[in-house]
Amino acid sequence: MTESRAVAPPAADLAALGRRGLVVGALAAVASAAGLIANPAQFYRSYLVAFALVLGVALGSLAISMLHHMSGGAWGLVIRRILEASSRTIPLVALFAVPLFFGLRHLYPWADPGRVAADEILRHRAVYMNPTGVAIRLAVCLILWTVLAQALSRMSRRQDEAPDPGLERKMQLVAAPGLALYCLLVTVVSVDLLMSLDLHWFSAIFPVYVVGGQALSGLAFTLVVCLFLARKGPMREVLQPRHVHDHGKLLLAFTMLWAYFALSQFLIIWSGNLPEEIGFFRDRLTGGWGAVSLALALGHFAVPFAFLLSRNFKRDLGKLAWIAGLLLFMRWVDLFWLVAPAFHPGKLSFHWLDLTAPAGLLGIWLWEFTRQLAGRSLLPMNDPALAVALEVHAHD
Repeated sequence: MTESRAVAPPAADLAALGRRGLVVGALAAVASAAGLIANPAQFYRSYLVAFALVLGVALGSLAISMLHHMSGGAWGLVIRRILEASSRTIPLVALFAVPLFFGLRHLYPWADPGRVAADEILRHRAVYMNPTGVAIRLAVCLILWTVLAQALSRMSRRQDEAPDPGLERKMQLVAAPGLALYCLLVTVVSVDLLMSLDLHWFSAIFPVYVVGGQALSGLAFTLVVCLFLARKGPMREVLQPRHVHDHGKLLLAFTMLWAYFALSQFLIIWSGNLPEEIGFFRDRLTGGWGAVSLALALGHFAVPFAFLLSRNFKRDLGKLAWIAGLLLFMRWVDLFWLVAPAFHPGKLSFHWLDLTAPAGLLGIWLWEFTRQLAGRSLLPMNDPALAVALEVHAHD
């Protein structure tokens, strides 16, 4: 493999993928706009799920990128530019957040003055849970996430321009507190945007449950992109079975982590049997929602877990990407399961906007992602560990 082949990104393929995403996204956005006119309440509910899905992919990629800077390893070097491209889309995701604030009263009890006046708990929490406070906190979180992503991305670009051994240490110094800050900010946003759909319900595990889901979203999307890029050089020569095996092991770990958080939350709340807590699961286990819960248990954990136990499966990028695609789809199911029952408790409900809203945001986001990825080398060519990472091992 020559350096020139490794440096050149497959711009033409990425541009075509981005254009297709933009077309699909624009058409879905037009359909969603029609849904906004016809049914504003349903539009904002579907849009919240779509926004949380796109935000999860971008933030999950940022978190995995910081994890790689802290731990090192060939697994992260070969996908670092994909992770960086995803994390650089956070400013676009911030723009996606704007429409939510036009429909807060359709989503949250704390945004409706009438409900706040009639509910003592809502009045007590109004100092913190109010539209202005939520908007400020979300804006601050998005700004800080953007600063983290841009700082790491700029240092990575400087490393491409000229070898500098000190940059590796500087990226570690940013990533270590950055990962802790990421978890703290996700806690704030997950409570504001998701848990507060039912302001009477609370769970201390919920934020880490969201963190686990975002990590899965970021890695699953990255592996699907890897399959697309590996059809041609340079990624076809770069990605070795040992790299893919590491990605598979990490995907298995994140799958188990998400399942652990989900089961822990369920068992603690169900065994406690407190009226203000058990309603969350009661609404999601009755009236048809039980089937969605079962689908989550199977598609988000049992099926991926069974396949990812196989060493040979984890070393095959094509097979691994299919499981990653399944998990990416199940991330949408999980978010739909978190949001929709808050408005249709005990009664399964699905609207066509639940498809067009995610398609619209994902299509537009994919276009921006491909722009970011095509603008740089697919590999960090001057990283001190790259030569070792690309060595071909005899057993591979």
